[in-house]
Amino acid sequence: MSPFPQLQDETLLTTLGIEIVEATKERVVARMSVGPKVHQPFGLLHGGASVALAETVASTAAWMNVDQATQIVVGIEINANHLRAKRDGIVTATATPLHVGRLTQVWDVRIADEHGKAVCASRCTLAVVPRPQ
Repeated sequence: MSPFPQLQDETLLTTLGIEIVEATKERVVARMSVGPKVHQPFGLLHGGASVALAETVASTAAWMNVDQATQIVVGIEINANHLRAKRDGIVTATATPLHVGRLTQVWDVRIADEHGKAVCASRCTLAVVPRPQ
């Protein structure tokens, strides 16, 4: 259900197995399986994989709110609080807007496990820039 399937072939989304399941101007939701390819050496979900998932939903949400013919969005800051360890299963990230401006956007991202328990809380700031020619 990605709003840009042709843009995600052979990207980090594919590598990590991130699947966008909902994409609107008000909310983007994506899932990622937790297993060895997203683990750190001790068999837990790698914090970097959580951050990549968070930036994916925030970037997708921001992109849904710009003139896609003339603009793109780029991440300029992200933070994450890793709240719960995860060894296997599925995590779901949900991005909702905190600020949707003309030049910047800020998105709140919550990542939860399949039982709704919080795994990670993140905030991502993106810049709106002209689309390269």
